[in-house]
Amino acid sequence: MEEELKYLLALTMIPSVGPLTAKKLIVYTGSASAVFREKKHILRKIPGIGSTLAARAVSGDLLHKAEREIQFCRKNKISILDYYSDQYPARLKNCTDAPLILFYKGKYCFNSMKMISMVGTRRASSYGIDRCENFIKEISEVYQDCIIVSGLAYGIDYQSHLAALKNNLNTIAVLGHGLHTIYPSQHRNVALKIIENGCLCSDFASDMNPERNNFIKRNRIIAGLTDATIVVESGIKGGALITADIAGSYNRDVFAFPGRVKDEKSMGCNAMIKFNKAGLIEGLKDLEYFLGWERGEDGPPPRQKILFTELSDDEEILVAALKDEDKISLDSLSIKLDWPVSRVSSVLLNLEFEGIIRNYPGNCYKLV
Repeated sequence: MEEELKYLLALTMIPSVGPLTAKKLIVYTGSASAVFREKKHILRKIPGIGSTLAARAVSGDLLHKAEREIQFCRKNKISILDYYSDQYPARLKNCTDAPLILFYKGKYCFNSMKMISMVGTRRASSYGIDRCENFIKEISEVYQDCIIVSGLAYGIDYQSHLAALKNNLNTIAVLGHGLHTIYPSQHRNVALKIIENGCLCSDFASDMNPERNNFIKRNRIIAGLTDATIVVESGIKGGALITADIAGSYNRDVFAFPGRVKDEKSMGCNAMIKFNKAGLIEGLKDLEYFLGWERGEDGPPPRQKILFTELSDDEEILVAALKDEDKISLDSLSIKLDWPVSRVSSVLLNLEFEGIIRNYPGNCYKLV
């Protein structure tokens, strides 16, 4: 089985061969391993392959590269799912351009009964952050099995993951690069929490660094993993709208939170609703109605709200430093407290989980 996985991996590493071409090669030859055993002149006759791709497909270097990738994944506790595996995400498998290989690190949680994507602007406003937090909190009080999927980017993506973690929901972060790194690096601590309460996933091997086009490609996975994509806040252009369009092309539900007229950060959402590209959503009841989710008769037991939080010494010092500031950046806090950035970042993350502070665009923080 691992031997065939090596060939599947190698197939994804052929330059200019995407998921559709790779699957076509497998259909015509019988298996991934057969592709590499086939004669070049035979491969050349497959529709859409041609001489160049045929020559690349018989390269022995790709198999060595695939072996190194498997070793890297084994060493770093990264799991590999191939398209033909029973564990491959069922919703994603129904998408024509589903990746042949999916890497993930953390808990397997791809086939939950309830899965939604939440996306939006990288420069979220207070309104967008509030919508995100309140909506996910609503979900958590009724559907603890719901998985929140997003892309770990600044803004709404980050807030979606954070709100899921704060409310004990599993969350999946889809990355636009290999699992050898985290981008943006400021979200590393949240990424580590996600591994404990969900997973990081990507269809890029470990030699792929963050590149602009990669993030556009990964949007199809965010859309394909779930039943519905929800745009919380977006300008008239942006990656969130691309994700929503992809979700629509997969015949998945698309929703958007409305914003104020002429508010730049809500123009994308308002336009989607206006032109019937997204259903208007204001809260959980709307989602339940459109997706046909049904609550049990008794409902979940009420959750005890924590009224007071006991702060550690470091947290008290940091809160005191924030009291006389409107908003302050991570670097400025580090200078003000004479602490290394890593120490400040760790304490800030704990305070975010407690709902004591909030992260704003530009990596700035403010007491709630």
